Amino acid sequence: MEGVITCFHPKCASLPIRLSPLFRVSSLSQLRNSRNSSLSSSRSITQRRSLCVSSSSSDTLVAGGSPKENERQSKVSSRKEGDDSHDLKYWLDKNGLPPCKVLLKERPAHDQTHKPIHYVAASEDLQKGDVAFSVPDSLVVTLERVLGNETIAELLTTNKLSELACLALYLMYEKKQGKKSVWYPYIRELDRQRGRGQLDVESPLLWSEAELEYLTGSPTKAEVLERAEGIKREYSELDTVWFMAGSLFQQYPFDIPTEAFSFEIFKQAFAAVQSCVVHLQNVSLARRFALVPLGPPLLAYCSNCKAMLTAVDGAVQLVVDRPYKAGDPIVVWCGPQPNAKLLLNYGFIDEDNPYDRIIVEAALSTDDPQYQDKRLVAQRNGKLSQQVFQVRVGKEKEAVQDMLPYLRLGYMSDPAEMQSVISSQGPVCSMSPCMERAVLDQLADYFMRRLAGYPTTLKEDDALLADPSLNPRKRVATRLVRLEKKMLAACLVATVDLLNELPDTTISPCPAPYAPSLK
Repeated sequence: MEGVITCFHPKCASLPIRLSPLFRVSSLSQLRNSRNSSLSSSRSITQRRSLCVSSSSSDTLVAGGSPKENERQSKVSSRKEGDDSHDLKYWLDKNGLPPCKVLLKERPAHDQTHKPIHYVAASEDLQKGDVAFSVPDSLVVTLERVLGNETIAELLTTNKLSELACLALYLMYEKKQGKKSVWYPYIRELDRQRGRGQLDVESPLLWSEAELEYLTGSPTKAEVLERAEGIKREYSELDTVWFMAGSLFQQYPFDIPTEAFSFEIFKQAFAAVQSCVVHLQNVSLARRFALVPLGPPLLAYCSNCKAMLTAVDGAVQLVVDRPYKAGDPIVVWCGPQPNAKLLLNYGFIDEDNPYDRIIVEAALSTDDPQYQDKRLVAQRNGKLSQQVFQVRVGKEKEAVQDMLPYLRLGYMSDPAEMQSVISSQGPVCSMSPCMERAVLDQLADYFMRRLAGYPTTLKEDDALLADPSLNPRKRVATRLVRLEKKMLAACLVATVDLLNELPDTTISPCPAPYAPSLK
């Protein structure tokens, strides 16, 4: 959940930025011509500026830096601790934040070399339905503000670039301005969080290769690598944003994105935006993704909470869904996301997440002579030839029961029986005892193979989690895979129970040359 807007520093002091009306264009050709006329000179200027030396310590905050650098930054920050001009709440109040019922508190970080983590807490007792705070639109970062033109915003976000990439690019440019940026106090607060979620952990997008091994056996590991590849594709399109977005081109005419920022810098910015962006409902496309001061990463996410940040009358406000005592941390709903997504997006998992789930993918064999008939029967019953089954926590037995008709269909081989199924109205296929045994055996074998893919057992996971000195990243990864294994084990138990209910457990499974695949 927490975001890190770090490593956005230039290799030299940035040129003064003159704030001026947003650059407007009438056509893409005009934009391209404007860019081309400046491109050659901008490249030479960029090369000359790369010889400079950074002149501001505020531009050199690096997530995951060396202990020596972390200690130096800590000393610099402590000297400024009493400077209210750099305080987020002071900045918000000064710039039009209405009176609110929250304050910023802190808790210690696991790593003592890092600053404590700030969080939003109730400043007074609150009742369900109270407005905790209302942030004016003038203090909210949206794509409309970044690009200055909603038409261009819609063009970009429906083509090759995501809203997150555009917002990340904007924050990188603002970071380069240092204290001259109107967003400096907000970016400084995001820097302070260092990308740490509420469990003091960053998104796996920022983990090392060795740390990603903590997720071995979990599909989340492949999702992390796939998301990282997507970020690389976004990075390759940054220059497109630079010349198509009038406001950026006007304010930063000599800072070509891929020359000003490395991929690693962009990945950190992307992960930061991903972890703290708010998805607003019932607003225009250019405003649906927003960065809200006092929102994430300062607000904690909770799976069983229903409070959401909402756009209301020129502001983004939070109405609490439960009573709070003064000093209690405020929580908001993160949406119906499984723990794998919570870890990937926000760096935490929720043990009590009612939306947690794992995926089972099944597919009919395309080599089966009756494949087309089976595909039609599957479609008639709301399934696809390649079907994804959701196994929800606490509903593992029901998930297994949902898979069985599909698997039975895949096992059918007698054309006459297939025609009987086609002419029937229900999803049930009559199966011989040996064929039912084959279906359940395949399903049980699948769950056992998935469990065997994890390097540790549930008992070993419990032993790891009992160690108070366990690395936070390994702890959150172990908690994730432990929850996944518990769901898989429950599915296996449900399948074995069905095997034990067969009239004759000594019957051997029938051969099935075109059995469905499971992955």
